Amino acid sequence: MTTKRWILVAAVLGSGIVFLDSTVVNVALPRIGRDLPRSFLGVLEGQSYVYNAYLLTLSALLILAGALNDFYGRKRMFLYGLIGFGATSVLCGLAPTMELLVLFRVLQGAAGAMLVPGSLALITANFSGEEQGRAFGVWAGASGATTILGPVVGGLLVDTISWRAAFLINVPLILVAAWATWKHVAESRDEKATANFDWLGAAVVALAVGGLAFGAIYGQQRAWRDPIGYVALAVGVIATTALPILMKRSAHPLIPLGLFRSRNFAVTNLSTLLIYGSLYVTFYYLALFQQGTLGYTAAAAGAGGIPGTLFLIFFSARFGSLAARFGPRWFMAIGPMIMALGVLWFARVPSNSTPWRLQVGDPSTYLPPLSYFTDFLPGTLLFGVGLMMLVAPLTTALMTSVPVRNSGLGSAINNAISRVGPQLAGALIFIFLTANFYSTLATRLSGVDVSSATFRAQVSPLNTPSDPHLVALVRDASTSSFHIAMLIGAGLLLVGALVNAIGIRNADSLKRQQASASEPAAQAGA
Repeated sequence: MTTKRWILVAAVLGSGIVFLDSTVVNVALPRIGRDLPRSFLGVLEGQSYVYNAYLLTLSALLILAGALNDFYGRKRMFLYGLIGFGATSVLCGLAPTMELLVLFRVLQGAAGAMLVPGSLALITANFSGEEQGRAFGVWAGASGATTILGPVVGGLLVDTISWRAAFLINVPLILVAAWATWKHVAESRDEKATANFDWLGAAVVALAVGGLAFGAIYGQQRAWRDPIGYVALAVGVIATTALPILMKRSAHPLIPLGLFRSRNFAVTNLSTLLIYGSLYVTFYYLALFQQGTLGYTAAAAGAGGIPGTLFLIFFSARFGSLAARFGPRWFMAIGPMIMALGVLWFARVPSNSTPWRLQVGDPSTYLPPLSYFTDFLPGTLLFGVGLMMLVAPLTTALMTSVPVRNSGLGSAINNAISRVGPQLAGALIFIFLTANFYSTLATRLSGVDVSSATFRAQVSPLNTPSDPHLVALVRDASTSSFHIAMLIGAGLLLVGALVNAIGIRNADSLKRQQASASEPAAQAGA
């Protein structure tokens, strides 16, 4: 293979293992809970920390990692990230207790934070033009593939070998990525970064992103009954408010505020907040509705989304090339509109839709019922087509809107927004939908206090209750809440499409604006 192909292999594998470990571990959690001894963590609490500890440190340290990539060298920091991720994967795979596994997952998330912005920075520094757009498309398609393959690979490894293999599988992939990086990637960095690194700014950024992410996740898990969630959110809000003031006063800030003067950078991050907020709401509530309300198995809920994701895997590179050739604006506008149509299709699914009870190893369950083809498949396909048109052009617009010397930081900011913003939006929507669910039940259950802790412990949104007399009522109320969630998701997508249509400027438009702006000066000089 050529040098550029090896660079792309390194970038795809480096980011791919990070995305893979955010999904592959999910199916291993029940087995981990049974196998690992615990000193002070309960089973469910330990499983939650194994999953969320990784995501929290990954989110909190993304911007710091992106700045380190630009400051100290992208090749060097990417290799450090690979080595760290490999070492912590081995530690996770050999963890003797639940508490140590949680600790190792914290360290693994910190190492993963070096790889996600670093992978896009490598592509930006080594590719250009249509070739760069195609590379971004391959990167996006690989991200989609890991989303699909994560639960499948994890399930096979857990069932045939052990849950520990779900972590150890990273090692051979990391070895290939590390070799390709060491052999084929040339070092690149921000040549203007000669001053001391802004560690104070890094600490404030970590508090801002980590506080918001932890507060949203913890608060939603505890149904907002624990003050710790509110305290974490308050810390995140205070740090976020202080951040631009600190950056403005710093001589060499971690995040140069001038980045946001780039129209495409600001608009792309705003649309990322809206669109990824919709992605979170759609996927989260769709999975809950299918499994908790309709009775889909976990395997069926996962398999049902595969047809739409195949578009992203196989055609994302093509749309990356088209975005580089014609500009990303209309792809970023039309894609979310088509996605919104798919989400609106989900908003019409009835409460009596026949469940698909797919069981691995039972061929009689492999064929979905007719209701899947009428209720879910059309929406899945529309959503997949729109996502295919969106992801690579959005990445192209983002990475071409910042100077190459800030490519790691620009990627990290966008990744942090795509992770933390949806969590916050999901927490707010969760509160609204929960209130709607119980108010709907209150109108249909006379004489029952639906606000009591006892009732809410037995009956919750998008889950089937144990009392058979309540099943029909709860299913109808859950379906109503699900429909509202889908309408909110579609609305976020349409607003994101509008933001992109109005705000994004293609490269040729920018050149014409710059040329017209320079004409008066040229005439004055003449």
